[in-house]
Amino acid sequence: MILERGTAVGGTWRDNTYPGAACDIPSQLYSYSFAPNPDWSHTYSGSDEILTYIEHMVREYDLQPSIRFRHNVTSLDFDETTGLWTVAVEGQPALHARAIVVASGPLSNCSFPNIPGIETYEGHKVHSARWDHDYDFAGKKVAVVGTGASAVQIIPELVKNAESVKVFQRTPGWVLPRINRRTSGATKALYRQLPAAQSAARQAWFWGHETVALGVVWKTPLTRAVELVGQAHLRAQVKDPWLRRQLTPDFRAGCKRLLMTSDYYPALQRTNCKLVTWPIVRISPKGIRTAEGIEHQFDCIVFATGFDVSKTGTPIPIRGRGGRVLADEWSRGAYAHKSVAVSGYPNLFFTFGPNSGPGHNSALVYMEAQIDYITEAIKIIVERDLTMLDVRRDRQDTYNARLQRRLRRTTWNSGCSSWYLTEDKFNATMFPGFATEFAHQLRAVDMADFDAVVQPRLVERR
Repeated sequence: MILERGTAVGGTWRDNTYPGAACDIPSQLYSYSFAPNPDWSHTYSGSDEILTYIEHMVREYDLQPSIRFRHNVTSLDFDETTGLWTVAVEGQPALHARAIVVASGPLSNCSFPNIPGIETYEGHKVHSARWDHDYDFAGKKVAVVGTGASAVQIIPELVKNAESVKVFQRTPGWVLPRINRRTSGATKALYRQLPAAQSAARQAWFWGHETVALGVVWKTPLTRAVELVGQAHLRAQVKDPWLRRQLTPDFRAGCKRLLMTSDYYPALQRTNCKLVTWPIVRISPKGIRTAEGIEHQFDCIVFATGFDVSKTGTPIPIRGRGGRVLADEWSRGAYAHKSVAVSGYPNLFFTFGPNSGPGHNSALVYMEAQIDYITEAIKIIVERDLTMLDVRRDRQDTYNARLQRRLRRTTWNSGCSSWYLTEDKFNATMFPGFATEFAHQLRAVDMADFDAVVQPRLVERR
């Protein structure tokens, strides 16, 4: 049974419908190897096309009968006696399951940022992940708070219609060009008739992105090469020296998420657009006040401020063996064994769990490896009739100690502030290696990593 709190499938691609929404990973990689799509229209797909792909998979694999929409899970509780999880669902009877896969993802919850005075603002507020399609931006004075991956897609679209757009930047990011070519009909026909050709194209993209890890995961000579590409892109598109200085990062490439766009810099230089780099002090009833004492007044503020990523705690209460609470154990930072399972919480698995984030390759490559591993683990539980399949604490601790040592040598832990890190700089998000390495560690379930408890059976008296 698939429990979905929404009214339709699609997750982040159902929810993120802002103008210009697209993936910054090539379509051939932002799809599963077992479900290729020969009809991607461009090198990089927009949100509508990705959502269509997800809906196609639901039909192709006949998943619709298994999905329960409007089922918002509010807690998970494990019973050691029965080996069952109790699933509390808002407004519904509780459910019981032998195994649970938490597949909510890190980019599913969002809220307006905690800026003083935000509740006093009298104009229109929009969050990038909850776009208001009924609001007409034409002729409006608009603020955009944030310059991350969503903002650099939204801003080029807003400047086409709004009277004016002011972009409030806290930190500039490394921006690389994105060449988004239309896929020809001949190429689509080739992929349909010869799937091996599409598989080869996917492999080419994969190994190209694997190479990028040498420049953005660790500080190497290739890191400087990535920075030179970013600097050349900035010089080519921004002629004003002062604006270039404002848009130049002061951290190594890869420390924050790389931004892939060829439209952002030109949009900032439109006559109706202005970059503001003074820190925001508070939101006022009419607009935004910045540190130099100016109040900027707007009809609408767009908050492109990202998601409430759960680096500490859990999205819902999860109680395991002996009444232990996962939120308490993750209070200083989330962790798991190989990103998919946590000791003390048997038969519970995560997709896109702690430290499974890629900085250079497709998230779906990582998730596909997790899916295969989790499927094998659940098969073991069923075939061996196990009450509990629980990760050994010593194996988990050894794995995470090594992981954190390796993370200290990555660009993500090199000093910048990013959503990858907790407030005390614990990295609960990223995997410090290649996608091939991540997939290799999940190639098979090693039973030496687990304690397995066999389901007790009652003997019938005759």
